[in-house]
Amino acid sequence: MEKITSKSNDIIKDTKRLISSSKARAQSGAFVLEGARLCFDVLNSVYRIKTVFITEKIFEKYPLELPALFERADNSYMISEEVSKKLSDTENPQGVFAVCEMIENKSQPSSSKILALDNVQDPANVGAIIRTAEALGIEEIITYNCCDIYNPKALRASMGSVLREKIFDVSSLEECLKSLGAEHKIYSAVPAASAKNITEIDFSLPCVCIVGNEANGVEENIKAISDKLITIPMLGNAESLNASVAASIIMWEMLR
Repeated sequence: MEKITSKSNDIIKDTKRLISSSKARAQSGAFVLEGARLCFDVLNSVYRIKTVFITEKIFEKYPLELPALFERADNSYMISEEVSKKLSDTENPQGVFAVCEMIENKSQPSSSKILALDNVQDPANVGAIIRTAEALGIEEIITYNCCDIYNPKALRASMGSVLREKIFDVSSLEECLKSLGAEHKIYSAVPAASAKNITEIDFSLPCVCIVGNEANGVEENIKAISDKLITIPMLGNAESLNASVAASIIMWEMLR
């Protein structure tokens, strides 16, 4: 296995760009997983592994598990601790990274319970929502103008769920919802007392529930084509909930 000890190595610089830049990820069609859990999770996914980087320390810790990564990868490199720190998006790098090829989901959402994210920008929120969706059994998520799901913070917050969920990134949420509207009820979540209490909604029919931007909520054009505006009742003084918390409550109600 070739060893890389220079932080200025071109392979390392290109990989660092994938970690730090959404634009670089989009242009190359690749992203980087960091840490043992995420890197081992990818082995149970359909993602292609292009390159693996490990330190000697991590190899000593996982001598039985790492060969499976090497077998799946096109290329594998041993890197120094200094190079690992250069690549890492965390304060305490574990010393294992996997560059993977993105997957473009060209099919259409079709499940009976779908969550849609409208302009949700915080990577931690997006990752947490995807993790909760997998935990609750929501298999399909639509994203529109959201943060990059392959952002390192989103990947960590999802605890690997990004690798297993069916995620449809659409260029027009309105058109996507209109195509689903023939068979699905469309519900937009809003922090408004005039909206329908979520506990009074009949979720037995196929539906899509939309969670909006952290600051501005669901877009007006999306609310306009919704069958109902729904809200989570709150007895306290807070005006609204964190997007990931709201999405979790909505998904729980969808599946009750």
